[in-house]
Amino acid sequence: METVGCLILDGVRAFDYAVIGEVWNDRRSGMGYPPFQLRVCGREGSRVRLGGGLERVPDAGLDALLGCDLVVVPGVTDPTVRAPEEVLEALRAVHAAGIPIAALCAGAFVVADAGLLDGRRATTHWYLAAELARRHPAVQVDPGVLFTGDGAVWTSAGVAAGIDLCLHLVRAAHGQQTAAAVARAMVTAPFRSGGQAQFIPSPVPDALGDDPVSAVRAAVLDGLEHPWTVAELARLATMSERSFARRFTEATGVPPLRWLSEQRVLAAQRLLEETDLPVDAIAVRCGFGSAVSLRPAFTRRVGVAPRDYRRTWRRV
Repeated sequence: METVGCLILDGVRAFDYAVIGEVWNDRRSGMGYPPFQLRVCGREGSRVRLGGGLERVPDAGLDALLGCDLVVVPGVTDPTVRAPEEVLEALRAVHAAGIPIAALCAGAFVVADAGLLDGRRATTHWYLAAELARRHPAVQVDPGVLFTGDGAVWTSAGVAAGIDLCLHLVRAAHGQQTAAAVARAMVTAPFRSGGQAQFIPSPVPDALGDDPVSAVRAAVLDGLEHPWTVAELARLATMSERSFARRFTEATGVPPLRWLSEQRVLAAQRLLEETDLPVDAIAVRCGFGSAVSLRPAFTRRVGVAPRDYRRTWRRV
């Protein structure tokens, strides 16, 4: 993979465009890795208005994408605006020719509008994931990952996740040493652990009403350190376990023990961000008993281990 096409159109995010240029520019050939050739392609003879008021005249027309080893679509500032049919047809031709396509952030909407994400797992910025799923129900949208793909079509989450995907594609084609060299030149990490879930703001539990289920939830939130069981929760609500589990799931959308685990993880996130308590103490306070029990539940929901989460967010 040495010839990379960057598809630009009106509204492309300047940051994503710059990331592609930084990863695949040809100025680092003396640093021990391939002399990449970057083709900036767009509608021929048309000046492209990038986000932020910048403009760029493409180096080549859309047909030049067919001579590339990889085509990358930067994110767009307004994903509700459908790309010109000429651009979508060019992407379909690239895909039909067996050339891999990678979309950064909201560039996933452009690729989806071309019909190339139907039946595929894809991601985009977590804030836009619901809209992508709504507009393209045939796409399996996963808002929790930094990037995903099947070798033919790749998508990434927002902003810095575009760098992660680009470096992954370099790593897959040229090896870890080459990807690490590119990352060092960009002064960035060659690989980030975890997924997008760690960047999604933690939701505040919704308002509690005055029904028995709400009263139980209030009691639980006030005593997360207690080793609650469904039988105990049902007794608090003066219901049978079966009736309570049904009513609870109807009210919250999830079974009682899953809701309890989620609330404990949310509480742990807040304590990791806002306090200097040891992880073991946080685990006890949130009802996990120990850091050993906290770690898998936390990692499963957030995407990174508790200590890694604190390292990232404690001083934000």
